[in-house]
Amino acid sequence: MSKIAIVILNWNGKSLLERFVPQVLKHSLDAKVYVADNASNDDSVPFLQSNFPEVNVIQLPSNLGFAGGYNEALKKVPEDIFCLLNSDVEVTPNWLEPVVELFDNRPEIGIIQPKIKNLLKPDYFEYAGAAGGFLDRFGYPFCRGRIFQSLEKDTGQYNDIAEIFWATGACMFIRREIFTNLGGFDKDYFAHQEEVDLCWRAQNLGFRVFYSGLSTVYHLGGSTLSNMNPRKTYLNFRNSLFSITKNLPDKIGLPIIFSRLLLDGLAGLRFLIQGKGMHALAIIYAHLSFYKMYKTMRSKRTISLERKKYYATKSIVWSFFVNHIDNFNNLAKD
Repeated sequence: MSKIAIVILNWNGKSLLERFVPQVLKHSLDAKVYVADNASNDDSVPFLQSNFPEVNVIQLPSNLGFAGGYNEALKKVPEDIFCLLNSDVEVTPNWLEPVVELFDNRPEIGIIQPKIKNLLKPDYFEYAGAAGGFLDRFGYPFCRGRIFQSLEKDTGQYNDIAEIFWATGACMFIRREIFTNLGGFDKDYFAHQEEVDLCWRAQNLGFRVFYSGLSTVYHLGGSTLSNMNPRKTYLNFRNSLFSITKNLPDKIGLPIIFSRLLLDGLAGLRFLIQGKGMHALAIIYAHLSFYKMYKTMRSKRTISLERKKYYATKSIVWSFFVNHIDNFNNLAKD
């Protein structure tokens, strides 16, 4: 059985640690639990040391964000498999066994995510990952069980083991060797969608990304940045363009980027009509940052061994906003 490390990234999250770490310890007896602290200025670290001495605390020198924080912390973690777990995730009994079994039986699988459900509405999937992530042709992310802000009720429709395109950073299992060979997350993303890029790069090396519906966790969500926070809008729009630039050749990527800039502009107009001017402004800033970083991102481009098709449907925007499709199984698969 592969050795597994559960690594929780924390920044000023004492209340979350107090609430969720006991369940992690209770249901993860075969794993080693770490908390990587992003230079919190609350008393997270003393609290852990006093109340959970069995947790291994990795103290980082400054707040390095999601990407940089994990990159630095995981250099100090020797186990075979990393579980990157948000501090606001509640795990369940036997959540590790199906994942470890899948890794042990399928060496070509590099990354796995469990079923992610909504802690506040337990019958529904949760925004960050749901039942596995996909992209449309224009690089917009969506999930089985979640399209934009629309969440599906869990009726057992995704109680399967299936190949996906990206796994959520809220609860991502990845082989240590792959994470190391990829150089970890791209720290230029800071936060949001770096897991999409990581999964894409892993597939460029020939590894596969899977979802296991035999494992379930519950995510509180929104503890770091609200789903409708302008800062998150900025990071999501910018980082999505980063991933297209890094992972597609020019003949495919450049037309997609041009189309994306137009579609993002329409999204900005929609925000304005809705009275969400700060979100429209966030898209403008996202594009300006993308232009500034374009050459840097292009220099990081990886070459796919398989040229695997990256998208599952042509346009999730058209499907959702024009055809009013809010269920993954009703999408046209391309």
